[in-house]
Amino acid sequence: MILIPDRIVEVYVGEYASGKSEVAVNRAIELANKKRLVNLVDLDIVEPCYTLRPIKRLLSQKGIKVLAWETKDTMGLGEAGNVINPETRWALFRQGDVIFDIGYGVEGSKTLNLVEGVDKEPNLRIYAVINISRPMTANVRDIVDYVKGLGTIHGVINNTHLGDETTAEVVEEGAKAVSQAAKLLGIPVIATTAVREVADILGKKDSAGNVVRPLDRYMPNTFW
Repeated sequence: MILIPDRIVEVYVGEYASGKSEVAVNRAIELANKKRLVNLVDLDIVEPCYTLRPIKRLLSQKGIKVLAWETKDTMGLGEAGNVINPETRWALFRQGDVIFDIGYGVEGSKTLNLVEGVDKEPNLRIYAVINISRPMTANVRDIVDYVKGLGTIHGVINNTHLGDETTAEVVEEGAKAVSQAAKLLGIPVIATTAVREVADILGKKDSAGNVVRPLDRYMPNTFW
């Protein structure tokens, strides 16, 4: 593929409940708000009941091209029979930025290999979303081992949270652990992400010096 300097191609991977889908959705909206052409690709086939499908129309209204099945088109498939939308296979051949939401964990991250041209995409960046409140990424050593198991990772995002009980202190604890792990891995911390009201408390940077990105919550609307 030809290198397009301004093009953004980002892949978000992470453990179940790490918040990777929320981070991916918010990133797509951020780019769309800058009048960029954005494709948001749902490759979260590991957990088909909690994906971008139910909010596809909402995101489309924000100017984002969502490559995903709609809920009504997937009835009866279930976990064992979930299939990939044919559009997603050719996502990298579309114009504009491409944001991938990948199914959780090591097995989920393997679905990226189903996308044509992924091994030739020069703009590709793969980010692991980490929530230290999850058992597999609860401390520095666990984070390092987990990220290593995902394969090629270009950076990590601290998205430590406890759902509605998230506080600035909870996020800061995650920032410290994720930053230490990133240093050991030799990769950057791309950002700390937190719901907007907590992000406002944190300010522009967390205590570890990472840029803070506010999140609006969309994923609670995706249960079906």
